[in-house]
Amino acid sequence: MPKHTIDPNKWIDLYSDYLFNYTITRVSDRDTAKDLIQDTFIAGLKSMKNFKGDASERTWLISILKRKIIDHYRKINSNKGKAEVRMTYNSDENEGDWLEERVADPFDKTAEDTIENSELGDAIYDCLSKLPEKQAKIFKMKTILNYETEAICNELNITASNLWVIIHRARVAMAECMQKNWL
Repeated sequence: MPKHTIDPNKWIDLYSDYLFNYTITRVSDRDTAKDLIQDTFIAGLKSMKNFKGDASERTWLISILKRKIIDHYRKINSNKGKAEVRMTYNSDENEGDWLEERVADPFDKTAEDTIENSELGDAIYDCLSKLPEKQAKIFKMKTILNYETEAICNELNITASNLWVIIHRARVAMAECMQKNWL
């Protein structure tokens, strides 16, 4: 598998809109979202030497952004931040224990990882089936299938702001369901 490369000169043109859309649904404040994206780009520049090329540049930037968002909620000590903060499953302090790192590394699969990911997938789809039909469809299109906002809006004849309200409600419901059924 070829290694991915990194080119910070293209980050703003290639990724700023995507990162903004990702962030605004999680922080709901334009200025905060912009600040978090700027912090992400700065952190990316500082840690370029750590980029191994196993993931795409966008995936790498999103992983940095996720931590920036979690740190943001930690700073303001909100309930959302507390829900996403940490899960201790490893005693080694150097080992990552972020919630999103609970999903197995696709490059280092074991039978246990495969079972855990299968169970997680089942839990996600079970929770998805409990959402209202329109919410479930939009959540799946945006979050799982990675459709662009414009494509979803055109296909379902809704506005972008309506889409984001539906996505937000679906995420809240999914988080509550996953909390009960998986975590």
